[in-house]
Amino acid sequence: MKIYLDNCCYNRPYDDQRQLRVFLETQAKLHIQSLIIQKKLQLVCSFVLRHENNENPDPSTRAAINQFFVHASMYIGSENMDTIYQTADNLMKQGIQMKDAAHLACAIKAECACFITTDDKLIKKYTGNIIKIRNPLEFLNELEVRTDA
Repeated sequence: MKIYLDNCCYNRPYDDQRQLRVFLETQAKLHIQSLIIQKKLQLVCSFVLRHENNENPDPSTRAAINQFFVHASMYIGSENMDTIYQTADNLMKQGIQMKDAAHLACAIKAECACFITTDDKLIKKYTGNIIKIRNPLEFLNELEVRTDA
């Protein structure tokens, strides 16, 4: 199963872990990462992710996230920029912010089964049915139900 994690999801482990929700989403995200490393899930990365991560002001966080991108089984490069931005324009009509729409467009281009984010506003605004959008906890819950059946 191909999945795409957006930038806020990658950064979740670096957020304040004293908040229960943040802690739980971090643990879920780290478990998802372990499934990727074990090749039980296929990670999709993109030029949009690389660009946004390279803007991270913390060099150690930026480096750690960039290092994880090597586990990607598929990369959506900038040669797809025209298609990505056309799809992103349509997504922005739903009220989705440009960066989020660009990430989502990359996941759609890669034909991912799920787009994983910790951004509640993005989850609520997406009204399409092309791709599932879930937070890390919801994704793992659905994955467990699917593998238990």
